[in-house]
Amino acid sequence: MADYAHTAIDEVLQGRVRLAIVAFLAGAGRVDFRTIRDATETTDGNASVHLRKLEEAGYVSMEKKFVGRKPQTSYALTEKGGKALRDYVSHLETLLPDAGNGQGKGTGKG
Repeated sequence: MADYAHTAIDEVLQGRVRLAIVAFLAGAGRVDFRTIRDATETTDGNASVHLRKLEEAGYVSMEKKFVGRKPQTSYALTEKGGKALRDYVSHLETLLPDAGNGQGKGTGKG
């Protein structure tokens, strides 16, 4: 039986911007702030707040360095963040009846 309790859903990943960032980083590797902001189509402030929350949860790592004379901040998904994303997706799949075969509630099939 699926766990429909709201507490079973990862609160950190439930936010749209945070989920978009983690999903992007899962395929992108380590990338700079601007690339994340552009990929997720958000503002500097919004991306910064959500990246900080993901970092505090241990889902992303941050690295600051200088490229030439310009500071550059980059982020990467941590092992913990990758596991959290996989668990989140897996949990959502358990909530869907007959997940994966195109037959769900309201389709009239099955």
